[in-house]
Amino acid sequence: MDLTYGRGRILKSHILKSLILTGMVYCGTSSAAVQTTPYIAIHTTPKYSGLSHMPYANPQAPKGGIMSQASNGTFDNLNSMNGKGSSTAGSNFLFDSLMSTSMDEPAVLYPLLAKTATFDPEHTNFVIFDLNPAAKFSNGQAVTAEDIKFSFDTYQTKANPGLQMYIADLAKTEVLSKYRVKFSFKSDNNAEMPLILATLPIYSKKDWQNRDFTRVSLEPILGSGPYLIERIDAGRSISYKRNPHYWGKDLPVNRGRYNFDRLKFVYYRNMDIAFEGFKSGQYMWYEEFTPRKWVTAYNFSAINAKMIKKYEFQHRNPITTQSIVLNSRRTPLNDIQFRRAISYAYDFEWQNKALFYGKYQRLQSYFDNSELAAVGKPSAAELKILQPYLAKLDPIVKQGVLADWKYPVSDGSGFNRKNLLTARQLLLNAGYKVESGQLRDHQGKPIQFELLIHQDGLQRTLMPLVRNLKRLGINVSIRQVDVPQYLERMRRNDFDLTTLALPQSLTPSNEQFQFWSSSAADQVGNYNFAGIKDPVIDAAIQRLVKSSSREELITNTRVLDRLLRAGYYQILTYGKGGNWYAYWDLYEHPQTLPKLTVGLDYWWSNPHKAQTLANYLRRQ
Repeated sequence: MDLTYGRGRILKSHILKSLILTGMVYCGTSSAAVQTTPYIAIHTTPKYSGLSHMPYANPQAPKGGIMSQASNGTFDNLNSMNGKGSSTAGSNFLFDSLMSTSMDEPAVLYPLLAKTATFDPEHTNFVIFDLNPAAKFSNGQAVTAEDIKFSFDTYQTKANPGLQMYIADLAKTEVLSKYRVKFSFKSDNNAEMPLILATLPIYSKKDWQNRDFTRVSLEPILGSGPYLIERIDAGRSISYKRNPHYWGKDLPVNRGRYNFDRLKFVYYRNMDIAFEGFKSGQYMWYEEFTPRKWVTAYNFSAINAKMIKKYEFQHRNPITTQSIVLNSRRTPLNDIQFRRAISYAYDFEWQNKALFYGKYQRLQSYFDNSELAAVGKPSAAELKILQPYLAKLDPIVKQGVLADWKYPVSDGSGFNRKNLLTARQLLLNAGYKVESGQLRDHQGKPIQFELLIHQDGLQRTLMPLVRNLKRLGINVSIRQVDVPQYLERMRRNDFDLTTLALPQSLTPSNEQFQFWSSSAADQVGNYNFAGIKDPVIDAAIQRLVKSSSREELITNTRVLDRLLRAGYYQILTYGKGGNWYAYWDLYEHPQTLPKLTVGLDYWWSNPHKAQTLANYLRRQ
């Protein structure tokens, strides 16, 4: 899932400390702890090793048909890994990685380009991947260790800054033989690195001999994945065609997968227009994000004719963290007393009732909807971690991390009087003054902000907050820009306030440095949008990354969660523990669905339903 609406892919991170191996093969080395296994798993035993196909796949699924979806904005770059321009939707289908993620098990990988991984799970300072000799790029060229080395050497020097930081512990990549590659790490025990490296796309060294990896370009890229580029209508749509000669189609992770002959992504600058396009059959699959529309807008003719289905998928992942980001690089947002006070201006209860039809919940955690969320007061294990740092914390942060955290609740009337009075008193206590109805900072300057967005229709959900801040004497203007300008300003942290949708995984780790660490705060193109620079948070992330068990991971994540909330760097807003989909009734799916994602890769098109749908659309 892309952050900030196409800003550049943040890969799910994982932690690796213990592997529980079945059918284990030991390497011919002097260390008995070094293991070779056909999968990578974190704190668990893989459930599906040795199966002929995944349980959420139908190996007899028919091939054919088209899966078409909408994308927001525009695009100008096929290379999503260089962090330039606006990358194309679906480009991930062009490439394979060393291993493939399970859709049913957190942080479990199964073979793809690599047959096995060799490393010491107790002291992970290297990993060796043995490649499948059958692996081929789409032109028939073999995928070799030279291609793996080229890909990672390029990532380390020419990829987007976030990715370079993500793999910063990679010391070197060595070719051991044609189909064997070794990664060495800078640290003595980076347990998660094998899994991180195994999920990155692999490029062809030969294909890039006379090309500039850093350029924005729509020139086709050679990959080893299941699809090829079929047609590009620059900025409007992109289509992919299934590669009938895909080398990996019979691997266990791929049997019954990639069933559509074509994938198409249609771009719309306005999502309301995109919805109209869906209603008229311009594309077939739509994800709904607006509760008002989900409740009231699905009453058109195709719905009444039972040609479109609505589907609510309840996942088991942390809810995507939607928030208002406060840029603490700028005054007075660098003042925690000020940030805390204005958090009282956000009135979720009225908004949920008046705008969201009661379909959302207030987020109380950066890992809501999961066991990673900090709930109630800190446990004994959390307190043990926090104790050495309490004296270093700002009093407001200390109070927050030790409390049974809850955001203030309003009466839902729309006036938010009690919370606004509290906010006003907090501001006055912090030395801010109100003159002629306008709040002034410690130098007497009026306080005003720009709230940067690019989405059409978002003003409706932001105006209640803007009005409440106005009642506190703070003027906020909403500034809507086009997607390229938005992305560039976000890269340079050129904003006061903005909105953010931040995905988290069940195994958070290295990517948390990109989100919250001091080192990421001033890096152009990284993801610490709030500008957090807190050594205690840095230490908490370090502990999280080095977690040696699931229990430690949960405890360390909850500690980080408490520190982030208590710092008031963002105003957490709302979310839901599932996804809303609507699709034209030509698609089918296996009886068993994965738990962590809707698993669209394993769906297929029913040719009889597709013909019925085509006849229906012709009559309209």
